[in-house]
Amino acid sequence: MTSMQLEIMLIAAVSAVACALPGVFLVLRRMALMSDAISHVVLLGIIVAFFFTGDLSSPWLLVGATATGVLTVFLVEMVTATRLVKEDAAIGLVFPALFSIAVILVSRYAGNVHIDTDAVLMGELAFAPFDRVVVGGYDIGSRSLVKMVIILALNASLLLVFYKELKIATFDPLLAVSLGFPVAALHYGLMTLVSVTAVGAFDAVGSVLVVGLMVGPAATAYLLTDRLSRMIMWSAGIGVVAAVGGYWLAYLMDASIAGCITTMLGIIFGAAHIGAPDRGIIAMARRRARQRVEFAQRMLVIHLFNHEDSPEAATENRVDHLGEHLRWRAGHIERIVDSARRRKLIQEQNGSLTLTDEGRTVAKESLQFS
Repeated sequence: MTSMQLEIMLIAAVSAVACALPGVFLVLRRMALMSDAISHVVLLGIIVAFFFTGDLSSPWLLVGATATGVLTVFLVEMVTATRLVKEDAAIGLVFPALFSIAVILVSRYAGNVHIDTDAVLMGELAFAPFDRVVVGGYDIGSRSLVKMVIILALNASLLLVFYKELKIATFDPLLAVSLGFPVAALHYGLMTLVSVTAVGAFDAVGSVLVVGLMVGPAATAYLLTDRLSRMIMWSAGIGVVAAVGGYWLAYLMDASIAGCITTMLGIIFGAAHIGAPDRGIIAMARRRARQRVEFAQRMLVIHLFNHEDSPEAATENRVDHLGEHLRWRAGHIERIVDSARRRKLIQEQNGSLTLTDEGRTVAKESLQFS
């Protein structure tokens, strides 16, 4: 492994963690599409700031891009406040309009400048190590790596300081208001953090990967845990795995690094969606099957309980009569009877079923809440 390969993977991994931290709160607030909007419209802030400064390395570009991201959030909320359209529709109206203006400005007035829509959308991590930061004759490292390390430290520090406030404001905004938390300030602070992160990451990895890194790890972690702290850690870890795995996939396929990292995010999310312990497709299918069996067992013990004291109990409660009364197929009857016997809800004597004390209790509880 060369030093350049290591640096590319470091840039991707640090960018993934930096994006994943605010991305967790975007997913929990159901504002994942906002990351897409912000990561695109920051181009407008960059190009407008460039027109004033004439310098692509000016820090004012970061300020302009961040301001544009916050402006996008404000415009979306203003449109949503009219109650004529919902938030997702408002995002779909605002960010294409602002991004289109940016594209027009780039193509019309910045044709001779190294700002192009392909680089903005897709990015190119392979070129990131060539742009170095040199201070006092010492090579500190890649500009993208230094920038993303600073942004990661900023994100981690602010989320650590305001963790409690963000947690309460995210899960129960009304409680946060009653406790005196500045909910609006927290919201715009989070959106500013998203804007800064998007601006810092998109020139190296592109806006498409920024969206993937903000939403993909957080959405995957949401399937794996119910605790916010664990969700944040899972999200960061998944982002790193996707970044490193995506790089090696791109290396083997000689393909776009950003595209392969996004593909890895999709693969990891798909695996979690299928195999997550509680929310995965397999777990949900097992849960539904178990619930159907439990419901059938309750129907069986209720049927036996209702005929328990009747003179025809010995006949009515025979296994070969259950299909007639409960409308069950023979195979289903056998499976339910076996499962109820294993739970010690029923017992069989001479082909007739009777309730155990546990089965009688279940039947009474079922009838009580029916």
